[in-house]
Formats: sequence, structure tokens, C-alpha cells
Amino acid sequence: MSRGFVREEDQEEAPLIPPRAALPLGVTNYVTQYGKEKLLEEKSELEQKRAAIDLKDDQAKRREQAVIDGKLALLNERINSARVINLSNQPQDEVRFGSYVEFQLNGKLQSFQIVGVDEANVKEKKISFTAPIAKALMGAKQGDEITFKLGSETKTIQVLDINYS
Repeated sequence: MSRGFVREEDQEEAPLIPPRAALPLGVTNYVTQYGKEKLLEEKSELEQKRAAIDLKDDQAKRREQAVIDGKLALLNERINSARVINLSNQPQDEVRFGSYVEFQLNGKLQSFQIVGVDEANVKEKKISFTAPIAKALMGAKQGDEITFKLGSETKTIQVLDINYS
């Protein structure tokens, strides 16, 4: 049917679905076991939310369902591509995916865990393995000093401790 015969108020805009955390093209979607569990919990919560939609307005209901369906589609892509890394198989004396790293940068003591892109949360001291500082630290051992380019400056990071628990 020609769009000329459709009432303007009947036309629905496609909902905007917020993207998930960026995973560079061609990069494996590594996750910890905890990260995989969180993705599955998120899926369950979205499915429950979709089932609980109780709107009388059909247009509002379709829109809410479309938003949830879009989020579920993106989430299912991540779940299906997730590759769980067993932290006990990582070299325990080396910075690798899943490690907790304590280091000194600019005279300040800092620490974080290197995790998957969907798990990253600065407040929880978890950074993505794709973050530049995580990449710089990969393969380092306790006591190593790593040079790290931060903007136009080159910084030195001293690795103080590495653990996986």
C-alpha cells in the first residue's frame, strides 16, 4: 500500500536500542564464568520483563516489546559468542585475562581485574581486556615495569601483585 494512504498517527518509529559495550571486530568475546552467569541473568530478567508487560495501549505495548526484543537480540549475540576462560588454567604468575592486578602508576597504588567487555565496571574495579592499560599489562609478571603511552605521555607502570582469586 502506498504511504499516502496511511494515517500519520499510525506510523510507528522504530525504537532506539542502546548498543552493548564495544567489542572490536574480529576480537573473541572472552568472559569469566561470573561474566557468563551475569549475561544469563540479564537475559532471564529481560524475558521476565517482556512477559510482564501489561499495557492497555497496543502501540505502547508493541513499542516496549520491540525495545526488549532488540536488547535480547544483542544480548543473545553476546551469549552465543562468549568464550569462558577458566581462570585456574591461566599462568598464575603472569597478567592474563581474569587476573587481579595491583600496580603503581604515577606514584599511586591501583588495582583492578581484567574481564570481558560486558563485565567491565570501573566502580567494581573491573576493566575490559580491550582497554589500553590492560593490553599494556598482558604478559607482565610481578616486579615488571611496563611503559604505557597515555595520550602524548609515556608512563611507567610497576606490577606489584597478580592473583586470580
